Amino acid sequence: MALTLEAFAAQCKAALQDTPGTPGREKVCALVREALKDADFVAAQIPEGTPERQVLYEDPELGFTLLAHAYAGAKTSGPHDHGPSWAIYGQAAGETVMSDFDCISRPDGLKSGKALRVRDYTLRPGDAHLYEPGVIHAPRRDGPTRLLRIEGMNMDRVKRLPYTEVQAAEA
Repeated sequence: MALTLEAFAAQCKAALQDTPGTPGREKVCALVREALKDADFVAAQIPEGTPERQVLYEDPELGFTLLAHAYAGAKTSGPHDHGPSWAIYGQAAGETVMSDFDCISRPDGLKSGKALRVRDYTLRPGDAHLYEPGVIHAPRRDGPTRLLRIEGMNMDRVKRLPYTEVQAAEA
């Protein structure tokens, strides 16, 4: 029997309630990997034609948000964090090249922060990665992709300040 959105959301909620902090989020990341193995779940929740950002579920008690993302072509995002929240990126289709950054300086007022790229890696279908609060990363998609993503809170309501990538000599 295919996994339902309701069952998946309940599993995520139980993991976050039963195991607070990073260990609970790591359990949710493992749940994302399992959900991505279910072709019927992926087809139902992230079908072709899904918008770039679609909220699937927002937990009324804990605030975590399940999202579907689909990109028809190439798309690159600059270095960013998720402010006070964590995020899990789960690759459903296509590939995403992720870059991790060291924070050189945090954004301050109207001044963007500075971030130094430290590594690149590729998320392939079935992969999921946890980004803790404040962890700076940047995705690049060179072709069509679909993702299942979880935010610790709905980032539509959080103001985030930008980062500028710098080279080692500028750091």
